Amino acid sequence: MKSLKLFGLPAIVALIALSGCKPKGTETAVSGDAAQKVYVAPGKYDEFYNFVSGGFNGQVSVYGLPSGRLLKSLPVFSVNPENGYGYSEETKPMLETSHGFIPWDDQHHLALSQTNGEVDGRWLFANANNTPRVARLDLKTFKTVEILEIPNSAGNHSSPFLTENTEYVVAGTRFAVPTDDKNGDVPISSFKENFKGVVSFIGINKDSGEMDIAFQIEAPGINFDLSHAGKGKSGDWFFFSCYNSEKANTLLEVNASQNDKDFIMAINWKKAAEMAKAGKGRKVATEYVHNKWDERTHSATSTMKKEVLVLSVEDMKDAMYFIPCPKSPHGCDVDPTGEYIVGSGKLAALIPVFSFTKIQKAIADKAFSGEYDGVKVIKYEAALHGEVQKPGLGPLHTEFDGRGNAITSMFVSSELVKWNLKDLKVIDRVPTYYSTGHLMIPGGDTKKPFGKYVVAYNKITKDRFLPTGPELAQSAQLFDITGDKMKLLLDYPLFGEPHYAQALPAAMLKDQVKFFKIEDNHHPYVTKGEKDSKVVREGNKVHVYMTSIRSHFAPDNIEGVRVGDEVYFHVTNLEQDWDVPHGFAVKGNQNAELLVMPGETCTLKWVPKKAGMFPMYCTDFCSALHQEMQGYVRVSPAGSSTPLTYSLNNKKDNAQSPVKQGETK
Repeated sequence: MKSLKLFGLPAIVALIALSGCKPKGTETAVSGDAAQKVYVAPGKYDEFYNFVSGGFNGQVSVYGLPSGRLLKSLPVFSVNPENGYGYSEETKPMLETSHGFIPWDDQHHLALSQTNGEVDGRWLFANANNTPRVARLDLKTFKTVEILEIPNSAGNHSSPFLTENTEYVVAGTRFAVPTDDKNGDVPISSFKENFKGVVSFIGINKDSGEMDIAFQIEAPGINFDLSHAGKGKSGDWFFFSCYNSEKANTLLEVNASQNDKDFIMAINWKKAAEMAKAGKGRKVATEYVHNKWDERTHSATSTMKKEVLVLSVEDMKDAMYFIPCPKSPHGCDVDPTGEYIVGSGKLAALIPVFSFTKIQKAIADKAFSGEYDGVKVIKYEAALHGEVQKPGLGPLHTEFDGRGNAITSMFVSSELVKWNLKDLKVIDRVPTYYSTGHLMIPGGDTKKPFGKYVVAYNKITKDRFLPTGPELAQSAQLFDITGDKMKLLLDYPLFGEPHYAQALPAAMLKDQVKFFKIEDNHHPYVTKGEKDSKVVREGNKVHVYMTSIRSHFAPDNIEGVRVGDEVYFHVTNLEQDWDVPHGFAVKGNQNAELLVMPGETCTLKWVPKKAGMFPMYCTDFCSALHQEMQGYVRVSPAGSSTPLTYSLNNKKDNAQSPVKQGETK
């Protein structure tokens, strides 16, 4: 076996410290024509949409390339006061889980839907790392339309990666844990006996995009970091980077770095799918939640599911293999041809590149070095295409330019390194500022990379931007890769912590929804015209059927609400013009505003805590008379006899006689 030059932990620590120091000459590292290449004139559009993981904030950020301008933050796994996501009654179900309502998560990785291995512009998939979930965003509306919880999992990190025709989205667990049908109340010290690593294959309806867990695979109790499906010749396979082959359960920075090698796990997913359809595996009783958005009703529903099919190592004995890889691998990346699988051992001073052809020959020749927990281990040399020597320090993630080259991020030495896939020679290297984690080439993980830019997503930014106290912005750096040499074009700040990103040409997204047709609105509380606006009491619930249009609400004066009532403002935006949303908020509401798109209905729940006069107003600037778009709600003490009335322009449309608490009129 070829020797692997690994550097020890003290050296790693020293190198990381050095990587934060500012190199001389960084101010002149930008190419002379950089400003011209990234300038997008007023009224012009960026060439690419760049979707970037929101990390800590649980959202997805959308940037334009090459300008680096932030276009929008898309709420996915966290409540968002800007537009009421997770606060409105319609969107609350999107954040339900088997643990209850979860208002936050850690969003790491993204994947654009593909057809024949190329991005197709239909959907964007996102993972929740903390409470394991996968979300699907519709790129016609740029909205989260589905979230599926992942059972038997913890730390949904190796996710969401797609097969080349979006048949499956795959989610691998970061933390090995006891499966849900086993007793999880076991000593942590029993890790080696009781803990398992589970990967989930989520089937995707080819027309609607709807997700459901088709089957899971119970692997040995190791941790999965990242993964990618094969392409073309390797399209029936999926590859996962794995770490902690030591099965340590404490101080992993030391105890999970003892072995010289960890693994790349290779799974023949086509065989696994056939076994699942044939009834192999065991049915595991568990609870996980499936949340879906319905654009017809502008509302979400949440359903609890009770069972999942799990295949064992024994079931997978001829469809799952381990390939040794330098310890603690992060990236696991497949080139556009599907022939080369790149494993990035974070502690290695080289990059191993495996050959799919050699892997298949090794399996046929039974070129195994043994087994690991019942899984055959392919000999390292038998699977190896070769090693990239001295590429840099701390290789993390590799993407491909479509011209036979790969670019790898180097976290410790703070650089991007370009190398050739066939001869494995380093072609170019450029410094980054600083400590690059992931990188992104538009289409760089597909059969057809667009190959014009690479973006480095950096973890450390000191001295790059104006300081903002102890918590600094994190950064992206844009490089031109059209020539032999990579050229730095732009630094721009972004939300931390950026992880995986995806990009596609803006021209692919031509059919976006610009507004919702009122006649197609089937929300149960829609109000399609001012004449239909009303206020109705049902016991202690008060339903306000409200319309908004430039520049007033109907009704805009409401009396007879009592302390403790549950008041539901069902606000329908009557506009049928692009880019005229209306906002809604009422004094003292303990959640957020609503931001209601043209033709849409949204509901805000408000429970007044004390009597008084409560103004309500439009929170989104909509016209010259936006400031005048306001009204009042009079709240009387509990048990008050004040009749429930509502009006617009002082015309009382209705007056309900007093109703005692708990009664329905």
